[in-house]
Amino acid sequence: MSDSIFTRIIKRELPADIVYEDDDIIAFRDINPQAPTHVLIVPKVEIATVNDIKPEQAELIGNLVLVAQKIALDEGIAEDGFRLVVNCNRHGCQEVFHLHMHLVGGRQLRGISAS
Repeated sequence: MSDSIFTRIIKRELPADIVYEDDDIIAFRDINPQAPTHVLIVPKVEIATVNDIKPEQAELIGNLVLVAQKIALDEGIAEDGFRLVVNCNRHGCQEVFHLHMHLVGGRQLRGISAS
């Protein structure tokens, strides 16, 4: 199977507007933003979906949320609020099968709809 677009960004084979990076996580602006702030937070290890997370990866998954918190503060949206979204598989609208979290904010968001 070929590398996902996120793996190619991690390997620097594709450009991205990176806003955060450490040894385990990279975060970059979405190329099709749904709000003024729309950042994708991605573990560098390839995990296809939420269903594929292993118990020993719990700390990594928790760190995704802590990175989201830091980025929200850095972007100036923490106080007004933001949304964190993780899609899983096709019915969950996952398009890239490399686990990632969307940090969305910077304006009043609509309620969540199943449609």
